[in-house]
Amino acid sequence: MSSSLKTGLMGYGFAGATFHAPVIQNCGRASVAAIATGQPDKALADYPDAAIVPDLGALLALPDIECVVIATPNDTHFDLAKRVLEAGKHVVVDKPVTLSAADARTLAELARQKKLVFAPFHNRRWDGDFLTVRDLVASGELGRITHYESHFDRFRPAVKQRWREEAARGGGLLFDLGPHLIDQALVLFGLPSTVMATVSIRRDEGTAPDYVHLQLGYPDKEVVLHATALAAIAPPRFAIHGTRGSYVKCGLDTQEDQLKAGLHPGDVEFGGGNEPGLLRELDGELEVERPLPTRDGEYANFYRSLAAAIHDGVAFPVCPEEAVDVMTIIELANESAQEGRRLPFQRIG
Repeated sequence: MSSSLKTGLMGYGFAGATFHAPVIQNCGRASVAAIATGQPDKALADYPDAAIVPDLGALLALPDIECVVIATPNDTHFDLAKRVLEAGKHVVVDKPVTLSAADARTLAELARQKKLVFAPFHNRRWDGDFLTVRDLVASGELGRITHYESHFDRFRPAVKQRWREEAARGGGLLFDLGPHLIDQALVLFGLPSTVMATVSIRRDEGTAPDYVHLQLGYPDKEVVLHATALAAIAPPRFAIHGTRGSYVKCGLDTQEDQLKAGLHPGDVEFGGGNEPGLLRELDGELEVERPLPTRDGEYANFYRSLAAAIHDGVAFPVCPEEAVDVMTIIELANESAQEGRRLPFQRIG
């Protein structure tokens, strides 16, 4: 196994402190070597062996940093990631990687020219429930899939004063949860033919979209992706119907709550505790219903895969072009919502 990947973290707010740093530090192939933050006391208390610096310039000046993780507000992603690539370092960019497909394409092309890894942080490919869904769809057990529905619904009726809820800074659910929902669908089914969406503000005093209903059209199936801040009783996380049966899974993957509670990859409980799904399918001419166990989540595999890509030359599983596709669909979703019609999907050149 290669030496530990020396990682620098740009930003130590909620995302940096919760989703990135503890997973990097405990994945087994990387370490938090430096943190650029305006909260140096907190960062130093959490990672006393890391170099604590004030900004990206100081982070890029550290010679041993191989990769920089951008965990800052959405509207800063493009400029910061571009600076990292121009400095000759690999980069991880939290979702959404940019606020436009064109900017995502620019980063992808720059990384290609410089032979660097540009890794979109589509970490929910390693949710335990999605890993289970991916296995199930690939097995063909449900027959030909005709309908796929994926919800990421919460109950947050009060609008908070934070950048994630400011439209001007790339806030709102389409940019927040949309990349995960869309990326998972593209992993399963490839690129759609059409996109149709409702993107709106439903909460009192809301300023950024808090309701997203997105339909991806395929020749033989419909894919429905949904996120809302006003669901006190959440529907199933996944509902999949095929010519030989159906699968329904309730409850969210456990890793986010575990990270918030201070658990880390490597802890005995981490990644486990996911609710089983329900599978009903044909067995001969009979319909048989049974629980389907949910796999443990594997967030650490994102950073293990990153280390393998940088140190061992293994292809990283989330390619930059896939992030461009996600941003293209987000742009089409906004356009569809404004025009009230279904739009054709085309990859940008």
